[in-house]
Amino acid sequence: MIAPTVDDLQAITEQVWLSYLDPEGTDPLLPLPVEAPAAGVAASVSVTGAWDGHVVFTCSREASLRAASALLGVPADEVTADDVADAVGELVNVIGGNVKSLLPDGCLLSLPHVVTGEAAASGRWPAAVEVCRLQGVWGAEPVAVGVWASKTTET
Repeated sequence: MIAPTVDDLQAITEQVWLSYLDPEGTDPLLPLPVEAPAAGVAASVSVTGAWDGHVVFTCSREASLRAASALLGVPADEVTADDVADAVGELVNVIGGNVKSLLPDGCLLSLPHVVTGEAAASGRWPAAVEVCRLQGVWGAEPVAVGVWASKTTET
């Protein structure tokens, strides 16, 4: 079965960044091999059906505040925890929907699930294997997007 590649993930993420977080193209996500944040924010959507897995977006708390500010058009110092959850959930939902479009027909996308703090730190899915990962920085903050296939799904 065909699975998304890191090139697919980079193209999708760059388009989402331009559409939602950096419409002027002045503050892109720069793909770099960086460590994921020790604790921050993680959001995921699950894909089920003809292909089973997860799309996971992780970032530092600072990057999540910037994302919420950019997406909602409010100053960063006015962003609430609910705003962060909504913004990061929307980002993973859009990225996940684009990943789903690369997969076989019959796949469904779950609602986003967002966690913060230490719960967001692992970025691992015990019942899944990583298919591809895009890591980088936005401003000076680490951001990562990964695609994980359930161990029962062939890639």
